[in-house]
Parts: sequence; C-alpha cells; structure tokens
Amino acid sequence: MGNHHFEYTGNVHIHSRYSDGSGDVPRIARHAKLANLDFIIINDHDYMTKILHLEDEGNYNGVVALMGLELGSRFHHYLAFGLKEMVRGRGLEPQSVIDSVNQKGGFGFLAHPFEKGMPFRENGIAYTWNDLSVTGYTGICIWNFSSRWKERVKTHLHGLFFLLFKTWTLKGPSRKTLWFWDRACAKRRVVAIGGSDAHGALFRWGPFRFTPLSYRDGLSSINIHVLLDSPLAKDATEAGRQVYGAMKKGQLHLAHDRLTSSRGFRFRYVTKGGKILEMGEERPFQPGTLLVETPRKGEIRLMKDGVRVARWTGMRFSFAVRKPGVYRAEVYRRAPFFGHRPWIFSNPIYLR
Repeated sequence: MGNHHFEYTGNVHIHSRYSDGSGDVPRIARHAKLANLDFIIINDHDYMTKILHLEDEGNYNGVVALMGLELGSRFHHYLAFGLKEMVRGRGLEPQSVIDSVNQKGGFGFLAHPFEKGMPFRENGIAYTWNDLSVTGYTGICIWNFSSRWKERVKTHLHGLFFLLFKTWTLKGPSRKTLWFWDRACAKRRVVAIGGSDAHGALFRWGPFRFTPLSYRDGLSSINIHVLLDSPLAKDATEAGRQVYGAMKKGQLHLAHDRLTSSRGFRFRYVTKGGKILEMGEERPFQPGTLLVETPRKGEIRLMKDGVRVARWTGMRFSFAVRKPGVYRAEVYRRAPFFGHRPWIFSNPIYLR
C-alpha cells in the first residue's frame, strides 16, 4: 500500500508541576525525546492551575510541547485541546463544560469515562463520566495507561507484580468503553484517542518513597500516531494546528508502543472505483476493500459496528466489504507466557 501521509507520534494527557505532576515542561520534553516522541500535550487540572501556561508551548530539542487542560474534579473529567484562553469547569454541568470549551474555540474528549480506581491505595475511587447523554464532544479517550494499570493493584504484591511486568500485563480498553464508543460511532463520527495520564508522582508506602510510574513509563506507553499531509512544523503554533486538525478528524491510531512501535500501521478503504478513504473519513457506501498493514506480525481483528467480522494473523490483511457499516481494526501482539496483548486500535472508517 502506498503511503501518502507523514506519521508523527505523540503522548497526551500528561500532568506537570502546574497541577499534580512532578516535572516541569522541559523535563517532560526530555523524557519524551528519550521515548522517541514527536510531540506531547500537557493536560493539567483546571482547578489546580491559574492559567493555561501557553508560554511553555514550544519546540524542545525536536519535541513539540502543547498545552491543554483537564476539566473536572470528582466526576466528568474532560480533556480539552486547542484553547487560547482559560476555561473553568467548577460549578458547571458536564454539558456546559463541553459547550464552554467549544465556544472558546477548543475541542475535547471524555477522559477515562468508565475507570474503576485502585483498590489498594485509593479505596477504589474512580473519576468516572456519569452523564452519558452529553453531546458536542469530539471523542473519547478509550485507553488510559494509568487507569488501566492501577485498577488491578489490590495489594502490595499485586503492585510489585504489575510494576515488574507492566509492559505485558496492561489491559486494553474496557469492554464497556468500546461498547459505548461503538454505539456513539453508529450515530456520528466520534474520535478515539489514548493517553498516559502521566504524573511522575512519588508514592509513599510506610517508610518507602519511590516513583512507581515514571514519566518515562507513561510516555512510552499509550501513544497516538497522527497522519499529516505535510511534515510536522518546527514552530509550535503551526505544529499545534496540524496535530489538532488530525485529532479532530480522527486521522490517527492509538497504540501501546511499549510492546513494540506501531509506527507504520495503516488502515484504509479502497472503493472499486479507486477512491481511498483513511481513518476518520466517511462517505456513502460503495463496495470495496479494507486494507490493514502492521509493522510487526500480530493478530488483526476487523470490527464492524462493534462486532468482529474477521481475524487474521500476519502483517497484511485485506477484506472485501459488501455491506455498509462502521469499520475499525484492532491488533494484538503475542508475548511469551502472556498471550495476545492489546497493541493497536484504529479509528473507524465510516461507510454509511
């Protein structure tokens, strides 16, 4: 398959010292450079920071840093991007938060809507999204590294095990999250992203002090890979326009890059007339072929309207499409002793 796009890897939903993270933006960018990222987006909590800190946006030795927000306190956390002025969520209903972000020229994603919390340390407190009737959001963060890791830690022994084997034991997006996303996509285009929720925070347990999930852990975990029509600009303002444009359109896949880099993954549709559709695109149905290409061997699962319709092991897969639907791909990477691990999730191609 031809490659007519430029692919760039980034990590979103990162917390800095401006809220409850431990590092400043230059330090986080250094870790991002070591993780071979092209861009990062900081989403600090709106109730913990006074301003957006747009002064920190810039190019840090080849890593573009952008500043967003995470709105919400106890429930209804919302990841906002593309803002040029501060938005406060306190006292607002969930729909009003979404509307306020849109009115200020931004866009956003429901964050970890069905997380379960950590039984061991936080008494299972979960920052869920309870009002599922909201509209106007761009998409959903379907895979949160921190949330999925901590919900399995029931004792200190669990914590030690899942720290030692964090790469191979990480669970994929929950069934409930995927169900909700697929149902939303049946009505309109809804973009999926993934994030690290990296804090680099110090953990205290009795006399012990350590950082269980470092920035390096988070920034090498759940990343997004955006497809651009031109090279990523070195200027942060222009780069932000490019990255945000791809995020709004769903021209991206998300992946657990710690398993192995997903750079080079492609998912597209070719009609019998030769028209090519990329991830995130929509058009009236015409018969054609879905094409999947992965950089490493994996189990490719093709989903139609949330139901698996095909499965193939390899690096390339094609599927003749004869019915309309919302099609997306999942790829699982086999690991010794741990079986098939969730690796790549595409955004859909909408054939209505």
